[in-house]
Amino acid sequence: MSNAPLPDVKIACQLPPEIMARAAQGIGYIAHPTRLRILEYLDVAGRSSVSAIAHHVNIAPTIVSQHLKKMRDAHLVQTTRRGIFVYYEIGGEYPASIFVCLRKLFGFMTDQLKFLRDGYREILPEDYTTMAASRIKLFAHTDKMRILEFLTYRGESCVGQIVDGVNLPQAVVSQYLKKLADDDFVASRRDGRYVRYTITPGVHKTTIGCIHRRYERVGNNF
Repeated sequence: MSNAPLPDVKIACQLPPEIMARAAQGIGYIAHPTRLRILEYLDVAGRSSVSAIAHHVNIAPTIVSQHLKKMRDAHLVQTTRRGIFVYYEIGGEYPASIFVCLRKLFGFMTDQLKFLRDGYREILPEDYTTMAASRIKLFAHTDKMRILEFLTYRGESCVGQIVDGVNLPQAVVSQYLKKLADDDFVASRRDGRYVRYTITPGVHKTTIGCIHRRYERVGNNF
């Protein structure tokens, strides 16, 4: 899922660690099959009521409301009131952009070319969305995301450069790099006595770009 060819992501700087911590918390909320399906429905259908969302995801409205509250607190959805009714819509940059990535990945994996068209929206198979949530959960961690951000910013780097760039102990960086490599979020090659790491294409790299676009809009109010 992480090796499909996708447009490159470029960022101009590294974000403050506290901003990345907030972003990681939001991504952690997304990394849940039910929440990802709720967000996907909102991305496709637009502004919707709890009852409409619950009908689509086939989950009790009370449970849907609980998930929506958590996502609203994380600024992933926003609300509009019309009389006694409350409507929800996607409220952040990265939820919508993540679905662009997921649809293109699905199109590459299945040769369904319609998913590769810019702006195309369709609900993905539930088993694929569940798998995507599991993948997102693997990198929804502040330090992992800071490492992925550094590799997006600087490109291919050795452990020492990453340590300096993210200001974490070398043992911690090495541990997370191994996990990220095991999950195919980074690739490595040996260059003499150094091992150099690069971030691979996929939803994890897209997420870093989306976080930066949101920060450009809202700054420290992230």
